[in-house]
Amino acid sequence: MTAAYFAGFRLGLGLIVAIGAQNAFVLRQGLLRRHVFLTCAFCALADALLIALGVGGFALASGAMAWLAPALRWGGVAFLLWYGLRSARSAWQGGGRLEAATAGEGAGGIGALLATLTLFTFANPHVWLDTVVLLGSISAQFAGREPAFAAGAMTASCVFFFSLGYGARLLAPLFARPAAWRVLDGMIALVMWSIALGLALGG
Repeated sequence: MTAAYFAGFRLGLGLIVAIGAQNAFVLRQGLLRRHVFLTCAFCALADALLIALGVGGFALASGAMAWLAPALRWGGVAFLLWYGLRSARSAWQGGGRLEAATAGEGAGGIGALLATLTLFTFANPHVWLDTVVLLGSISAQFAGREPAFAAGAMTASCVFFFSLGYGARLLAPLFARPAAWRVLDGMIALVMWSIALGLALGG
């Protein structure tokens, strides 16, 4: 159970740590100290819902279609290799920078905030690919321990979003440096490749 939990934690963190529109918005809210808890809680709970959907739905589907697990396993290997290659290329080339999301710039109300977060979360196709499809397919490698795997991925989301939101004022100066982005991208590449290797070896 412990191995499944930490595998889920490691993969969940590796997938979510790349700065995208949602994460940039969380960082921005943290910098402004505006509804930080609500913002982080929404993102963490939405991620938990998508993880549960991916792991639970995949378990039901794979039970009815025996070919699905191995097909998605190797699809997951290919995706992770590509994801790692993209991050490694960014680390090599450098030039990464943070552009805080501007949606809802003038909206300070909770309703507007929730609407903005909903769009950032559920209108992003990469969220469905990474969280539902990829995590769901990889969870099949931990037969009988899928709940532990899902719990690990959910914990990673919670830790990441709250760390990003409340640590924003410390992170912003750091990521003003191109070198910091190169280190981050390099770490993401290593994490993705190590998970791909484990999947390819049947671990």
